[in-house]
Amino acid sequence: MPPSSLDDDLDADVEQTRIISVTVNGVTHTAEAPVRKTLADFLRQQLKLTGTHIGCEHGVCGACTVLVDGMSMRSCLMLAVQAHGHDITTIEGLGEADGELHPLQRALHETHGLQCGFCTPGMLLTLKELLDNNPAPTEEEVRVAISGNLCRCTGYDGIVKATLLAAERMRKEGAA
Repeated sequence: MPPSSLDDDLDADVEQTRIISVTVNGVTHTAEAPVRKTLADFLRQQLKLTGTHIGCEHGVCGACTVLVDGMSMRSCLMLAVQAHGHDITTIEGLGEADGELHPLQRALHETHGLQCGFCTPGMLLTLKELLDNNPAPTEEEVRVAISGNLCRCTGYDGIVKATLLAAERMRKEGAA
């Protein structure tokens, strides 16, 4: 029997799957995932969480940003099998279970800090990580935090203003 060709080996890899268990937005999911499927595609296709947007598929735009164990991650650069055993937050899990919006979401809405909405899920999760680690960021710190998220509509000023407003409100709520 002749040795297998490289193409045969690659085809075999595409077919391989693994059973993974991930907690997404507080709910544990156990599912079969192809070993080459990105976390972004797994979330969108298998878990039907389509709020995670796919933009460049190279990790440049930030549209696919999710939180993995509280840290922002480009889900287009992470394989679903790498998420096994981890806690993931998508935009669908940002608000409260009762439908109450997260302070960042409320502030963006109130200040008109978004336009087309394509960058918004990744932007919000990036900013949640910032506020979780720095409850009183400066304008410059907000701008640095979102520098890896591309927005072609807003010029970022409204997003920065909304973030600073949300941070102020969250500090006041925490003090109450």
